[in-house]
Amino acid sequence: MGRAIAIATPFFFALIGLEYAWGRLRGRNTYRLNDAVNSLSLGVLSQLSNLFTQLLRVGLYAFVWAKLAIWKLPADAWWAWVTGIVVYDFCYYWHHRVGHESAVFWASHVVHHQSQEFNLSTALRQTSSGALLGWLFYLPMAVIGFPPQVFAVAALIDLLYQYWIHTEHVGRLGWLDRILATPSNHRVHHAINDRCVDRNYGGILIVWDRLFGSFAPEGERCVYGTRAPLDSWDPIWANVEIYVDLARKAWRTPRWRDKLKVWLKPPGWCPPDADPAIWAAARFDLDIVRCYDPPTDPAMRWFATIALALSIVATLPLLWFADRLPMRVVVAWALAVTSVLWLAGAVMQRRLGISAAVGLQLVAIAAAVLTALV
Repeated sequence: MGRAIAIATPFFFALIGLEYAWGRLRGRNTYRLNDAVNSLSLGVLSQLSNLFTQLLRVGLYAFVWAKLAIWKLPADAWWAWVTGIVVYDFCYYWHHRVGHESAVFWASHVVHHQSQEFNLSTALRQTSSGALLGWLFYLPMAVIGFPPQVFAVAALIDLLYQYWIHTEHVGRLGWLDRILATPSNHRVHHAINDRCVDRNYGGILIVWDRLFGSFAPEGERCVYGTRAPLDSWDPIWANVEIYVDLARKAWRTPRWRDKLKVWLKPPGWCPPDADPAIWAAARFDLDIVRCYDPPTDPAMRWFATIALALSIVATLPLLWFADRLPMRVVVAWALAVTSVLWLAGAVMQRRLGISAAVGLQLVAIAAAVLTALV
């Protein structure tokens, strides 16, 4: 999948450029540089993490298919591919739904919802921990007998399809909104308005939501983000914030059954005798939602943009050649890119000066180069 993403990346950015230009032309720009840099940084980190989770994402599927498949469906039959995409999308619906309804799965999926903007860069804002448990939802496909190559291509198609539905510049599409996941339907999914929360999970088909009672049509203006906002441009913290919170609550909860429930119950669950000092959450009020947008000067914006661009340029060949490189080189280069992106976020938050960040980035890059040469 890494090579497919590398090939698709120029098209992703071309469409982002077109969406930005169209928004400026219409006087309805949906981009902020700091938010877009953060979203794209998380997309890069997600692809880097995928280099180390092949066993979970595909290996376990292939093992179950080889050992437990009821049938071995033909990989050269068109109907197996079409059916495979539909079945994958059904499995994705439940994966996505549980990602909102169980805290440990939300801890992974929350990354995709943290942006307070809704645009094509948001589509690339992906988790780095999704493979840890996500593979569970697709094993039924393996047991039915869909070959691993069908599974892998169906996953790629489902992922790529969802790119275009992250935009505010495509309105309602009539009868298509009743069948497919469309921008209108997906705007609802990303909104934190009361009637929108935990709705419209479908990846390609919205019919799953209609069948299982999770559909809501677009209505009032959507407000995006999460009800407990991230308020940070740190891409590492974005990936771990919920895990840290759940671990803290589980540690300080006395009963063992509650320690388990913290992870499995819906986000926000607390024991009936919960200590407010541990469990109390800020009251959510849609009318006072504020946009996280710390001030930046031109030098900071240029620094963050260049750091992101260099990270993407470094990541694309790594995705392409990772299977031919020694693991130490892959690890070192992934860590260097992660460091560059983390430092860009630190500068945008004014936690670090540009000079210090540049120096640390050069150290990280030099360490990666030396590792490759050893």
